Amino acid sequence: MALLDWITPGDSLRLQGEGIEIRPPRPSDHPEWSELRRASRAFLQPWEPTWPDDDLTRAAWRRRLASYARDIDLGAAYPFLVFRKSDGALTGGITLSNVRRGVAQMGTVGYWCGSGFARQGHTLAAVRTLSHFAFRTLALHRLEAACLPENTPSRRLLGKAGFQEEGLARAYLKINGDWRDHVQFGLIAPPPRGDGPKEPLSV
Repeated sequence: MALLDWITPGDSLRLQGEGIEIRPPRPSDHPEWSELRRASRAFLQPWEPTWPDDDLTRAAWRRRLASYARDIDLGAAYPFLVFRKSDGALTGGITLSNVRRGVAQMGTVGYWCGSGFARQGHTLAAVRTLSHFAFRTLALHRLEAACLPENTPSRRLLGKAGFQEEGLARAYLKINGDWRDHVQFGLIAPPPRGDGPKEPLSV
């Protein structure tokens, strides 16, 4: 699937949640995305890897979209932006990455939220929407997520989304320049509902 195929308005990865919609990023999203990230930098940087110097530029955005397209083509990752339904405002992003098939059938959930949209339920709705997509459409068996131990809002969010705390991973990810411990969370797919046909790979 070429890049321009999956960034069109009619793409099949447009998912509806409670008060939000999530869809893959498009070239035209760059101004709003870069402004939200720029305005939220102090809020986000303590929880994220160090940003490259050109991270918010249009050239970096084009590279990001090309990488996203390859990942979707391979079924390795599914990146989304989160939009508020009431006014279409971009509130953050969420990604299902590191998708593993075979005996694993699992993926990793990561997310971010702009500082002006924190604790308003948009990210929780996005996690629930992405989980439904991962289990019902992609037929994954397990989702994983992780956050810094001191990130209490994220720990609460994952708990509300049904994830269970599973332990501490030491020096798990390099965050803001340092290797940091992370609390690991897991969510198992709910039991299948009857023997009806599976949902197609579109929603």
